[in-house]
Amino acid sequence: METVKPAQVETPIKPIENESEPMEVDNNDFDSVIRELKEHVQLIEKGAETKETRFVVRVIRLLPRTRRLLNLSILRQIATLIYPPDAELQEVLGLIPTTVPEVSTKFKRTIPRSPIPHIDVYYHLLLLMKLIDEPDLEKALICGTILNDKIIKDNSPTMQLLAARAYYYFARASELNDTLSEIRPFLLLRLRTATLHKNQEVQAVLINCLLHNYLHYSLYEQADKLIKQTIFPVAASNNQLARYLFYNGRIKLTKLEYTEGHKQLIRAQRKAPQSTALGFRQIVQKYIIVVELLLGSIPERTIYNQPGMKEALLPYLKLTQTVRLGNLKGFGAVMEKYGNYFQDDHTYMLISRLRQSVIKTALRQISMAYSRISLADVAQRLLLDSIEDAEFIVAKAISDGVIEGIIDCDGACLCSKESQNVYKTREPQIAFHERIAFCLNLHNEAVRALRFPKTEKKKQKTAVEKAIQEEQELEAAVEEFEEF
Repeated sequence: METVKPAQVETPIKPIENESEPMEVDNNDFDSVIRELKEHVQLIEKGAETKETRFVVRVIRLLPRTRRLLNLSILRQIATLIYPPDAELQEVLGLIPTTVPEVSTKFKRTIPRSPIPHIDVYYHLLLLMKLIDEPDLEKALICGTILNDKIIKDNSPTMQLLAARAYYYFARASELNDTLSEIRPFLLLRLRTATLHKNQEVQAVLINCLLHNYLHYSLYEQADKLIKQTIFPVAASNNQLARYLFYNGRIKLTKLEYTEGHKQLIRAQRKAPQSTALGFRQIVQKYIIVVELLLGSIPERTIYNQPGMKEALLPYLKLTQTVRLGNLKGFGAVMEKYGNYFQDDHTYMLISRLRQSVIKTALRQISMAYSRISLADVAQRLLLDSIEDAEFIVAKAISDGVIEGIIDCDGACLCSKESQNVYKTREPQIAFHERIAFCLNLHNEAVRALRFPKTEKKKQKTAVEKAIQEEQELEAAVEEFEEF
């Protein structure tokens, strides 16, 4: 995944793999890069001939590294090596900007025939990725369209592995060109075809692309219907599963299902690569912080000091501090200062719901500090417009059990009740009982899950039978001795 500066992080449709800035390739390294690509081509040809997907999978796993090594000059040279000098070569070279310099290598084109479809698709995939990196977005979209036309003609398993990556980068190019809504029918059509052919990796990629497409335009109902009407493939990669869980968690949060959404986000965080995919882990952690605040808990301070997270999570640290202290003025200042940042992360709508949590925390602190306080002072401390608003909010807090007290309507004040010593109630006993019950249930489930090999059962049965036989012989010997 491309490392993005914290202030520019967007909801990711970017690769989860670590695709950082392109590595500088020296002229002396051109030959080694081309030699490595020739090895990839041989693996793809071998996979196409033997119909073994493992060879193509090996090449796909190396795509992030290949993407960093390549540049458009090398791709121009590779095109002249694998394509014959005809119209097809001119079409490929037309996708590469004319300002890209040519390179000289010791490799010469010796095969005057066109490459097999798998090699053709693989080259266009590399070219599409580099055009996105340049960025040359118009030609990237044209290259993606050509690539899709080549993929549709072949439904073999080896070709579909390349197709999964091609669909993803085509969606990425469409997003950068602001044409995501136009490709939605195409993605739905390809998803239906992939489902009929049981291409699970392609299904996973297309489902995630469609979910991102819907969420990009805030079409949460359509995204929820897509999740309900499709089954995410079990054999999909962890990267695709992490992305799917993240989108699913976001949908749950918009439906106010905070607990379920929190579970999905935690699973997405655990499924994501821990050493790479920094941008993805950042955006998932931001949503986790917001949903935990909505659930009434305060995230631990260590979360904000993780490697690579400190700068990106700074606005959320400020937000957490205002929620913990119940500081409405500080909450408003954070929303004003980092509002654009929250909107870029698509968390602004959720964060705006935190205002009620801040008010509840502030009310709890006021009730603990004052046994009697006027509603006018409460309105002033909570930055409310009128005493009536303060009365309604205090009444709601009392009915919800946030604070314990009564409203003196004649004196227009809040009278707090003295806090009861919790150790004089049954709450500690109930909590202790719940922990004991949990431990007992865990022990019972562990005992039920025990499994013994059949050989051990036979050995135990043989040992028992032998013991019984020895006991019977001993009893017979004793009887004989007594008779004697």
